[in-house]
Amino acid sequence: MVLNNIEKLIEKYHNAETSLHEEAQLKSYFNGDNVAPHLEHYKPMFQYFSLSQKEQYTKDVPLNTKKTKLYQWISVAAVAVLMIGLVVPSFMGPTEQEKREALLVYNQTMEALSIISLGMNEGKQQFNNLALVGDNIEEGVQQASKLGEFSTMTNKILKNK
Repeated sequence: MVLNNIEKLIEKYHNAETSLHEEAQLKSYFNGDNVAPHLEHYKPMFQYFSLSQKEQYTKDVPLNTKKTKLYQWISVAAVAVLMIGLVVPSFMGPTEQEKREALLVYNQTMEALSIISLGMNEGKQQFNNLALVGDNIEEGVQQASKLGEFSTMTNKILKNK
């Protein structure tokens, strides 16, 4: 019965399915004197595992603390640079001009997508219309900037009188 159990445990061991308790049973069986002849070839393996658990490293490891302090300061500086790089832009945020440009690009993209979804023929006509509207808006912006100059000049003239 015990031999049958050991053979099952060896099969489980080969399939990496044994628990720590089952592995301890195998080690104690193979470290004993009553090992079945057809299982003798497992005995050196389990004895090696038992011996290797008892091994200890006894040499002292010298530590070079001078280089470690330099590396510590370099790592502190690297973390500081990284934090500044991550924190400062988050405080600045996008400017109003960048927000307006992003909104304009978003709106133009959405309009272009709707044009594409309408079909090629209708889309071409709407695209041409959109290009004309864009040109008219650009011309209107230029005219509005001239109004600003006109207003400035009018204020200068009125102040001189």
